[in-house]
Amino acid sequence: MKCAWDPVFSILPPWLRSEVDRQGREDLLELRLRLDALPEFVYFGGSRWAGRKTVKEDLSFCVNTACRYSPWTAASSASGFLTVQGGHRIGLCGEAVCKNGEVTGFREIHSLCIRIARDITGGASKIAAKDRSLLILGAPGWGKTTLLRDYSRKIAQEHTVTVIDERKELFPPGFERGRRMDVLYGCPKREGIEMALRTMGPEYIAVDEITAGEDCDAITRASGCGVRLIATAHAGSLQDFRRNKVYRALLDADVFETAVILRKDRSFREERIVQ
Repeated sequence: MKCAWDPVFSILPPWLRSEVDRQGREDLLELRLRLDALPEFVYFGGSRWAGRKTVKEDLSFCVNTACRYSPWTAASSASGFLTVQGGHRIGLCGEAVCKNGEVTGFREIHSLCIRIARDITGGASKIAAKDRSLLILGAPGWGKTTLLRDYSRKIAQEHTVTVIDERKELFPPGFERGRRMDVLYGCPKREGIEMALRTMGPEYIAVDEITAGEDCDAITRASGCGVRLIATAHAGSLQDFRRNKVYRALLDADVFETAVILRKDRSFREERIVQ
């Protein structure tokens, strides 16, 4: 299990770095900072709390430091998150700024959810599906990205895989890749899928978090070109996935043959997707 801790520590105020070491970093999943409240350290077994409340300066330190990593990181805040080196994600909550019905940024930040990225290997070896398009389903924080990363790497030992890593979270520098893997960073899924089809000749395309109809349209077109897909989506069950109208095109086109349904403890079961 690999985790890039230096980038996490670099965005935290010094007193919070000490708290992380005191509370324990080994199984830390998330660090939640809320204005005028105690920081929450989220682990598999529950939460622990720091002894000092978060102030506005703490939130500003985290956000300002994270934005200095790359120019496109600051722009991504309009989507409610920041990504830092090592694949870690900072969720943002507070007072949003909207223009023409779209969020353009945040006027004030009141809460941060710092999700710790880990490269865990071996979990994908339990997936029985072979030579099929695969859909990974689960609630937020249940390990979809981790399993997608490991499965894509496994497939890329024998097949050509192009990964569309829109937020630089799947395969950040330092994470092991498969020997036949190509990674496209910082490109939206729709454009990235079309670019991969035109230029990379993949046997598989891997994408994280299908959320929009345009993502589904691009995936459907890729499937019609003879490419297999590996993807994740937010859903607690296959029934939940079927009820979401956004995913209707994927079901109608029979894009995915097998679904992996994650549980909260990150174990999973496989189901055949039958119309």
